[in-house]
Amino acid sequence: QVQLVESGGGLVQAGGSLRLSCAASGRTFSSYAMGWFRQAPGKEREFVAAISRSGGIYYADSVKGRFTISRDNAKNTVYLRMNSLKPEDTAVYYCAAQPRDYGLQYASTYDYWGQGTQVTVSS
Repeated sequence: QVQLVESGGGLVQAGGSLRLSCAASGRTFSSYAMGWFRQAPGKEREFVAAISRSGGIYYADSVKGRFTISRDNAKNTVYLRMNSLKPEDTAVYYCAAQPRDYGLQYASTYDYWGQGTQVTVSS
């Protein structure tokens, strides 16, 4: 069982930056691929970024070049650095974990989810 707790969300002006963190419980964090997803009001949850167990990195086209995912296995934490934020990035951001490296861009492949952190970008 893995418990995930996100932090770092908030209100920021367009063009600004935020860094989200997701702290995981347990001693086998390195055995999990980690993903970030987001859900805006009235919209489906969508893939943002993922990092595999071996460090392979994947991004949605909408965030490529602006967002950076990273992980620190010693701290059981995955990060999402978000630069050049746009109003359309406004959403609740969720981190997720799966004990495999399969279909990392699909929410259905993840076993564990955090409760989310709100990111609001004002224009």
